[in-house]
Amino acid sequence: MSRPYIPKVVTANALLEGDVVYLTADDRWTRHHHEAELIEDEAHAQLRLLHAAARRAEVVGPYLADAKAGPDGPEPIHFREVFRTRGPSNYRHGKQEAAAL
Repeated sequence: MSRPYIPKVVTANALLEGDVVYLTADDRWTRHHHEAELIEDEAHAQLRLLHAAARRAEVVGPYLADAKAGPDGPEPIHFREVFRTRGPSNYRHGKQEAAAL
C-alpha cells in the first residue's frame, strides 16, 4: 500500500541575495511562504520543480518541501522549513530586521 502524497511547495535560494524564495502559481519567486503554490499532485510537483531548476539565472538549489494548507496559504510542516521562513540566524538582517521595526 502506498503512502498518501504530502502536498509540496517549490523552494530555493535567490541567486543574488541568497534569500529563501518560493515559487508561486503565477511563476514569480516570493520571499513569503504563504504566497507559494501548494502543489497537491505528485506529477505536477515534479514538473514545477523542473521548471524551477531551469531558472538558473534567478535561483540555486530548488527542491520540493512538504507543506500543508493553512488559513492564509501554505504552511511548512518540517522544522527546517519553519526555520528557513525566519531568515538567517547569525544576526538581525533581512526578514528579522524588518520584523524588529
